[in-house]
Amino acid sequence: MKTKYDALLVVSFGGPEGMDDVIPFLENVLRGRNVPKERMMAVAKHYEQFGGISPINQQVRDLIKELEKALDEKGPALPIYWGNRNWHPMLADTLKQMRKDGIKNALYFVTAAYGSYSSCRQYRENVEEALATSGGDSDLNLQKLRIFFNHPGFIETNTIHLKESLAKFQEESRQDVAVLFSAHSIPTGMAERCHYEEQLNETARLVASKAGHERFEVVYQSRSGPPTQPWLEPDILDRMKALHEEGVNQVVVLPIGFISDHMEVVYDLDTEARSLAQELGMDFVRAATVSTHPVFIEMIRELICEQVEGLSPRFEGSLGLLENQCDPECCKPAPRPAISR
Repeated sequence: MKTKYDALLVVSFGGPEGMDDVIPFLENVLRGRNVPKERMMAVAKHYEQFGGISPINQQVRDLIKELEKALDEKGPALPIYWGNRNWHPMLADTLKQMRKDGIKNALYFVTAAYGSYSSCRQYRENVEEALATSGGDSDLNLQKLRIFFNHPGFIETNTIHLKESLAKFQEESRQDVAVLFSAHSIPTGMAERCHYEEQLNETARLVASKAGHERFEVVYQSRSGPPTQPWLEPDILDRMKALHEEGVNQVVVLPIGFISDHMEVVYDLDTEARSLAQELGMDFVRAATVSTHPVFIEMIRELICEQVEGLSPRFEGSLGLLENQCDPECCKPAPRPAISR
């Protein structure tokens, strides 16, 4: 018998919305990790450049607004709640409100497309912890929507944005443009316990193929932790320098590892990578994230319909359909990264 769901919970990372929020937010992110204070303060300076405001919370508000419209117009009719891992609205507070509102069975959507400890399993752990600390007993059931790295809606939206970016270059030189699909780096020890790297490569391949562009590669950004700890490479800045030395002077950067323009995007790409491109004399175009594009919003609605209405799941590529829950042996935590924004 199919479960009757009565709400959707959007779960995200969270971010500060003013200077007074920055340090408490970073302390939440780093709780339980042995991170030097100077490292935390260095990251805080990134936020200071933007008035202490991370774009991520407003972007989640925008996504919820568009998703509410889609559910109102096409169904299923579900109220939407929102809870964050690291900043207000906090997950535990949101679950308390859901219990107060009489919610019994809810789906939850995590704003991350790929499987890894940080982007999948940790969110599930956060939800379980919040359930345990938000009061009540087993009166609230939460079911995670599946990850969507190979969903046709995610691929199509990224393809649209890649084509728009490539169109900014002269047609005769367009095929020589280097497309860099960028994603958050993670420690290689963590990567060995999940399919994050494989999934990123698959998404990049599918998007480039549909855009009809052959020159592409996956690069990484936002690494942290001690230099002795290996993380996924190549780093985007190192790769841009190497491409310049190879005579490549036109690049498109598509942050395929992110669904919206949060701090890693506006600082690491729009600030650092763009500045490097100017220094090297490279033509630099940063492609849009999926954000609130109508095709992506419809994809989220489809994921909901899979659970509520039994809609047949769609996927593309060779990696197949992944179950709603992780493999017990996948995404187990390795030594934690020093910091993630």
